[in-house]
Amino acid sequence: MHSKRVRPRKPETIVPAALVLPVKLVKRNRAVTFLAGVTIVLIGFLLLLPPDIRTVFWHSLQSQAILVIMLLVFSLVAISLVWSAGQRVDAWVFLTFNLRWARPHWLDHIMLGFTQVGNGLTTLAIAIILFLASERYLAYELILGTLTLWLVVELVKFLIHRSRPFIRLAQARIVGYRARGRSFPSGHTSQTFFMATLMVQHFHASVWLAILLYSIALLVGITRMYVGAHYPRDVLAGAILGSAWGLLGVMVDGYVLNA
Repeated sequence: MHSKRVRPRKPETIVPAALVLPVKLVKRNRAVTFLAGVTIVLIGFLLLLPPDIRTVFWHSLQSQAILVIMLLVFSLVAISLVWSAGQRVDAWVFLTFNLRWARPHWLDHIMLGFTQVGNGLTTLAIAIILFLASERYLAYELILGTLTLWLVVELVKFLIHRSRPFIRLAQARIVGYRARGRSFPSGHTSQTFFMATLMVQHFHASVWLAILLYSIALLVGITRMYVGAHYPRDVLAGAILGSAWGLLGVMVDGYVLNA
């Protein structure tokens, strides 16, 4: 008779009693631990920088205060995802736009169509129109900004790993198709706010035109909740990230034109 092979048991990791609670907290809050670790590394890196380089960085941040504040707010929104109270508010606001009040079929079709303003194909069509209208540099900038923004959005989605609302909320209503991928941030919202910011700054738009462009971008964000694809914090983060990316595009635009 063949005797059964007994697999050797893996040695157990012995954790000192004083570290049991901290280890449990780290395992339960990996996202917070990761962010705290990155923050500590960043602070340490800044402290180790030579004073002259640190001064240059500080003056650069002061000159782009709005952009820095937007990125900080985006980070705070991302960090807030670990709080259960925020999730409850998120779900309530999402269901308000997704379920409550009348939902006639004609409104579903309009919202599903309007949400495509944040689609990559729509951006390509706008870029072609700009190219044919002798705004070639802006067309190139729009495509380049869209591609890099897409990479950033996908990277953040991979790191945050937040599920779509229709996966967690059984009562959520899906209009059209089930969105693929992760939820945070909203790519469609990011794209529309990026385009709005870039065009407002490039064309030195009037107040009314700026209000129109940002209203369109905001409505796209609302449609993402209406069709069941995103939570409100996904939309908020997308609006901040897209606007910040648009400001970066304006900075590049100014550098090229002054070169």
